[in-house]
Amino acid sequence: MPNNVPGRPLILPVGLEAVTPAEVAADRIIARLHQAGFSAYRVGGSVRDRLLGREPAEVDVATSAPPAQVRQLFPDSYAIGEAFGVILVHGFGGTDVEVATFRLESGYADGRHPAHVAFSDAATDASRRDFTINALFYDPLRREILDYVGGLDDLRRGLIRAIGEPAARFSEDFLRMLRAVRFAAQLGFRMDVATRQAIPALAKEIGRLSAERVFAELGKMLRGGAPGLAFRELAELGLLKLWLPEVAAMSGVEQPEQFHPEGDVWQHTVLMLETMRAPSLSLAWAVLLHDVGKPPTQEFRDGIPRFPCHAEVGAKISQTVLRRLKAPRWLIDQVGVQVRNHMTFKDVPEMRGSTLRRLIARETFADELELHRLDCLASHGSIDHYCFLLDRLRQYANEPVIPPPLITGKDVLSLGLAPGPAVGKLLHAVQELQLNGELTSREQALEWVRGMIG
Repeated sequence: MPNNVPGRPLILPVGLEAVTPAEVAADRIIARLHQAGFSAYRVGGSVRDRLLGREPAEVDVATSAPPAQVRQLFPDSYAIGEAFGVILVHGFGGTDVEVATFRLESGYADGRHPAHVAFSDAATDASRRDFTINALFYDPLRREILDYVGGLDDLRRGLIRAIGEPAARFSEDFLRMLRAVRFAAQLGFRMDVATRQAIPALAKEIGRLSAERVFAELGKMLRGGAPGLAFRELAELGLLKLWLPEVAAMSGVEQPEQFHPEGDVWQHTVLMLETMRAPSLSLAWAVLLHDVGKPPTQEFRDGIPRFPCHAEVGAKISQTVLRRLKAPRWLIDQVGVQVRNHMTFKDVPEMRGSTLRRLIARETFADELELHRLDCLASHGSIDHYCFLLDRLRQYANEPVIPPPLITGKDVLSLGLAPGPAVGKLLHAVQELQLNGELTSREQALEWVRGMIG
């Protein structure tokens, strides 16, 4: 087992070319810090991702320069965590880069914020980070990686290992338990035995985290490379039930084998997570929550499990879940729509033209259609209705799904009808006939209204 307690670094000559604007900006910042006599490095996930052949989502810089010196060298910057030595350097190469002074943290009374921060050196800074693979430093000028904690070896072996004592690292920030699950799933790595074993005893502590941080981390899992694996791990390690008890309740909820040969509600949901690719945030949450109404509505008829009104019940539960996580209003609404309507897709071949057009015209239709496809693939396997809808979409390729109305309220009033609710009802009826193809011109629509008002 490699020693992951900081000491003398392993130095690896390697060239990690700056490709993204953030990497280019970071390297320019590092060059200026070097010119001023300070050490500076790209650090953390950006180094890890480049070594894995991945494009980093963000790039951070760590330096020996004190925060005041960083701000002096980069006037167009501001502190975003000055007590922690974190400065945001603005506009370098058209992007922003966080520059943090090497530091040591201690006294995490609340499992999140250190009571004491002291500026230090690179070796000490490495010791405060979460996992060995996230504590690699890259010097683009010398083209060297500095590894104080065995991160390169763990990266080679595909291992998520906490730096030092796992329980101590997790107690410094309980979100690290969720991050361990996410990194393992997204990177296809396994957790070090000691790191994994430390989680169940501390799992309940994630209840102390802010909803916003948990929501962000769960969103990254859902949209990452292996959400099914991530959520299986959350359940197995006791992390799922703390924030998502309604999802944890899916386990063991039996379904009719005729439609769900894959197993219970939880197995079905995980299979959908495993099947989805590059989902939007709203689709990802809808997949996770689409059957959340099944556990409270399950009943048995002639020994067969049924779930009356589970979509409507599930929509309300999904909104409760997302409000608990302080999700944005638009997401709560969109997921609610998808969950509420996901069972209507079984009826699309029998729908009237007007109903079908209104379904296709919904803002959330693209996600709803993909939710339906995933639902089918993770159960009975038939995507006939999905293909039916694709055919209808092709029919509407050169025309608006909801065409402009044939007549207006003024037209109805000009026929002698007094203003009132009846005008709106007639216009709605005309539009229904138009969408069904029964009225195709303004003249036909006016004649139909004349007949209705006598």
